[in-house]
Amino acid sequence: MRPSLYRGSSSIPPHLLPPDGTAAQGPDPPPFTARPAVPRVGGGPRPSLETARVAPSLQAVQDPQICPLPRTWSACSQEHSRRQEPDAWGRLPQAPASPGMPWHCHMHDTMGLPLLVLLLPLCCVSGLPFYNGFYYSNSLNGRNSGNGHGEGIFNGVKLVVETPEETLFSHRGANVTLPCRYRYEPALVSPRPVRIKWWKLSENGTLEQDVLVAIGLRHRSFGDYQGRVHLRRDREQEVSLEIRDLRLEDYGRYRCEVIDGLEDESGLVELELRGVVFPYQHPRGRYQFNFHEAQRACEEQDAVVASFEQLFRAWEEGLDWCNAGWLQDASVQYPITQTRHPCGGLSLAPGVRSYGPRHRRRHRYDVFCFAAALRGQVYYLEHPEKLTLAEAKEACQEDGAQIAKVGQLFAAWKFRGLDRCDAGWLADGSARYPVAHPRSNCGSVEPGVRSFGFPDPQSRNYGVYCHRPR
Repeated sequence: MRPSLYRGSSSIPPHLLPPDGTAAQGPDPPPFTARPAVPRVGGGPRPSLETARVAPSLQAVQDPQICPLPRTWSACSQEHSRRQEPDAWGRLPQAPASPGMPWHCHMHDTMGLPLLVLLLPLCCVSGLPFYNGFYYSNSLNGRNSGNGHGEGIFNGVKLVVETPEETLFSHRGANVTLPCRYRYEPALVSPRPVRIKWWKLSENGTLEQDVLVAIGLRHRSFGDYQGRVHLRRDREQEVSLEIRDLRLEDYGRYRCEVIDGLEDESGLVELELRGVVFPYQHPRGRYQFNFHEAQRACEEQDAVVASFEQLFRAWEEGLDWCNAGWLQDASVQYPITQTRHPCGGLSLAPGVRSYGPRHRRRHRYDVFCFAAALRGQVYYLEHPEKLTLAEAKEACQEDGAQIAKVGQLFAAWKFRGLDRCDAGWLADGSARYPVAHPRSNCGSVEPGVRSFGFPDPQSRNYGVYCHRPR
């Protein structure tokens, strides 16, 4: 039988227990079913289990059988072997839990040592560092040799990304560079690894497009940009994006993002293609396209649906059209430079009139298309006689070209100054002619592309405009 010290049920000191052991009645505790309670010292509250694990010296004071934690198993075993003698009442100590070792030593060796190894480093730490990938520490002197960036620990450093405020203009088929640089305030002594991401922002409900991501010398491009984009790093901390062989759909707003750990900053670059906006109607007449049909109609004419910004710029340049048409954001608008009764009345000032967003499938209007600068050549085919539409297509093929599309004719008029007073067939079955220098026998006094609508395909009243790719 053992004193009540190991049951935690009596506050009588062991040397005052009666020889008959009345205060120690009951079976001895099993060696591994429960951890012995820690005796109270000075009448204070009983320590918690966690306190017992980290303060073995408290038990060592009360029970000499318990070895302090720094002692090894062998030391406990040797001391145990030397203490196999009767106590004051003629009782031998309880058998150890394991051969040659008291169960108290076993508990401390198995539980105390690993816990001590885990807790000892904490006594040397004055404060855990705060790390968010950029502001590295609140430790003394702002130094942390373990950040791996070669700059040491710093606070209050600002990451700045610089992009141009003005819109960049280019043309289809060209190469263009979208400038982007970054810096730190205050400047750093050593360079830091950063991650670069370029993407094209969503326009009027379209999805954002990932363009390129780069870490160090490695980079990856996405979608239609694969093989056409790369980073230019001519100067330190320059991460400009170069796009080769520009396409019609490449215009828009691009975001340059620099990521340093959890800190990131970005800037916008707006890219516009030089082109021309033109109204387009269905062969059956006015207001026949829903939005999706309007998109296909522009694509078939080597163009895309114009944005509001492109239509507004065309209005500033003099575009006047009284029929409402779809724009890229699925709104319906029309540009007026000369106010008149059929086009909104005289009370409204000139400008771009808007019907607002319309239902993409139910509502039907014309469309405003945008054609970029021409690649190749558009010309009027000299032919001894007038042609039907089928004969016009065949004649262009015999000349090593294709019958021109509406967008190509507008681009040739706008950027090449194509001027011809002869009406000719185009690929959509319409008949048109471009006038760069108005004159008395060529229609209106304003320059533009004149239209005869969609004549009978079998009529022989027109020549043909062909397009030869470059």
